[in-house]
Amino acid sequence: MRKVMGAAVAVLGIFVGTQTASADDLSIKAFSGLWEGNAVSYSNNSAEFPITSRDLDVEIKPASDSRFEITWRTLLRQKGSPDKPKSELKETKRIYEKEAGDKVWRQQPAGSGFDGQPLSWVTLKDQTLTLYSMAVRDDGGYDMLIYARTLTGLNMKLDFKALRNGEVRRTAGGTLIKTAN
Repeated sequence: MRKVMGAAVAVLGIFVGTQTASADDLSIKAFSGLWEGNAVSYSNNSAEFPITSRDLDVEIKPASDSRFEITWRTLLRQKGSPDKPKSELKETKRIYEKEAGDKVWRQQPAGSGFDGQPLSWVTLKDQTLTLYSMAVRDDGGYDMLIYARTLTGLNMKLDFKALRNGEVRRTAGGTLIKTAN
């Protein structure tokens, strides 16, 4: 029995070690494809819709290791009456080019955050692709959206945060599955 347990621990150690090594080697191409799923959103600033369901998809199209296109769509249900919420589809499409180092991309064309276009960049660390989008408000404050998309085996986990002046206004978490390459 001890030999069996020892062998199982050894195999598990090799598997975990291999997964860790491969996580460091991920490129943007690992995120390629159409991912679809749903998420639950929690709001700190909506009395009528503090918790809502969202349908979402994200499509990532790498042109190379240095450039990719990302389009995400979210079907929101957070307006109207809580008994009969109105659906609203939002879509965002952006192109990013490698900027600094090996794992940072900047939106092209680049916004400044002041010109009505957000300042946006993407980082890739281990198995998580994180998109940051920041806009400066008329009163000098800022809004920041953070989308962390983590590959977890066959799925993609989404962790979303909407901040205003550093305070969390909304979070969402969900799981997406790859439906097309």
